[in-house]
This record gives sequence, C-alpha cells and structure tokens, in this order.
Amino acid sequence: MRRVILAVTGTIAGLVALLSFKSHVPSAPVAATTGGTSGTSSSSSSSSGGGQTEVVPGAFPQGSIARNLPAGETAVDGKVASTSYGPVQIQLIKRAGKIVKVAVLVQPTNTLHDVQIGEFAFPKLISETLAAQNGKIDAVSGATYTSAGYIQSLQSALDKRS
Repeated sequence: MRRVILAVTGTIAGLVALLSFKSHVPSAPVAATTGGTSGTSSSSSSSSGGGQTEVVPGAFPQGSIARNLPAGETAVDGKVASTSYGPVQIQLIKRAGKIVKVAVLVQPTNTLHDVQIGEFAFPKLISETLAAQNGKIDAVSGATYTSAGYIQSLQSALDKRS
C-alpha cells in the first residue's frame, strides 16, 4: 500500500514539474542566401541561371533583402498576415516581372517550436514560390497556419506589383 502511494505521489510531482517547465526563446535564426546579385553579379548570374536564391536546408532569407538592389530589380513588401501563432510578412524581389528572391520579414517566434516550424516551412514555401512565379502554391504539411500566412502575404505582394 505504501509503495502505491509513493508511486502515485512521485508521478504527480514529476508531471507538475514537467508541465511547469518553461523553455527559453532563442533569437531567430540567421539565414544564408546566395545568388547572382552579390558582389560578383556579372560572373555568377551567367553561371547560376538567373540569379535565383539558393535555398539552404534549415536557412532562409530573413529580414529585408532590398539593400543596394541592382538596376532593374524592385522590392515589394507583402502585408502582415495574422496567424494563430503570430504575424507573417514576406518581401519579393522582382526583375523583369519575374520573382527572383523571397525573404521572410516577420515570422512567429513566440516559442522554440514556432522557430522550428519556420525553419522547416519557409525554405519549401520560398522554393515553390520561385518555381510557380505566383501565389498558387501548396501549404507545407505540419505548418498549415504559417503556410496560410505566408501565402496571404505573398498574394498581397503580388497584387501590389501588378
């Protein structure tokens, strides 16, 4: 009888400790981008096939990428889309009417899980955007709300550039 009481008490104490644990929120990840618009734009754009952003797994362009744009490129910011987990906003860089780069300006970062979902979903969403050249892209499984916010912000940016 004593063992049962001790086991139940220990289980309850362990659950309370586990449920009250708060993890720290890390800073948002820094993204690595490459493309034909870096310092060697004349040599790399001819070999890279249009200078599209190379999406590195686990990294995506974050923050404004509209600094020192070459002639002929324009930046268009999408509207901030509110999701259940936080705001999402993207920025497009277009050249000759084509989307050449996409960056995430705002993303949900309330928890570590939000950041991990962003690291997983945004590279896929950006890759699909560059391939489709429009807002008709599929949501990423497991990141439904984040994908919906991305698509909403993307569509608002596409509407601005028309």
